[in-house]
Parts: sequence; structure tokens; C-alpha cells
Amino acid sequence: MFYEIRTYRLKNGAVPQYLKVVEEEGIEIQKSHLGTLVGYFFSEIGTINEIVHIRVFASLDDREARRQRLLADPRWQAFLPKIRDLIEVAENKIMKPASFSPRSEAH
Repeated sequence: MFYEIRTYRLKNGAVPQYLKVVEEEGIEIQKSHLGTLVGYFFSEIGTINEIVHIRVFASLDDREARRQRLLADPRWQAFLPKIRDLIEVAENKIMKPASFSPRSEAH
């Protein structure tokens, strides 16, 4: 089991616009391909204009196959320009839970 933690730093003031378009269009497209969403967050204190979303995958191969299906979806290709220019910095981490992590037994 692997957790993908994606962090985006958005342009100043772009969080409401980003969240609106993801909620209205993007999240459904992602759900149809990417599977389990652990959480979708925006910063309130600390680094401002930051979005973090976490997904869980059975394996790195599972993640790769799902991401390829998402990227090939014409709906996703039409959606991407709506958020692409709002993102200034993107970071991606792949994390593995420790054996004693509560989530490691849940999946």
C-alpha cells in the first residue's frame, strides 16, 4: 500500500477558484480513475495558498495504471487548463505506512 501526497502552492488568492472548479468538475473525473481519496485539504495556518490531497494505491503499478487512464480521459484533458495556470509549485511524495499506522490495517 502506498499513499500519494500531492501538494500544490497556488497563485496568491487562487484557492477559492481552484477549489470551486475541482469540486464542480475535477473531483468526479479523478474518482472515476484514481480510486480512494483519503483527503483533500487547503491551508488555514502556515504556508498560505496551499492545497494537499492524499490518495491510496495498492501498489506503484496500480498508481501508474490509474494515472495513465486519467491522463488519457478527454474530460481530464479539457479540465486541466482550468487549474494549470493557478498552480505555481507542485510537489509529489509517495509514502508507505509504518506497520503500526492505523491506516495500514484499513486497506
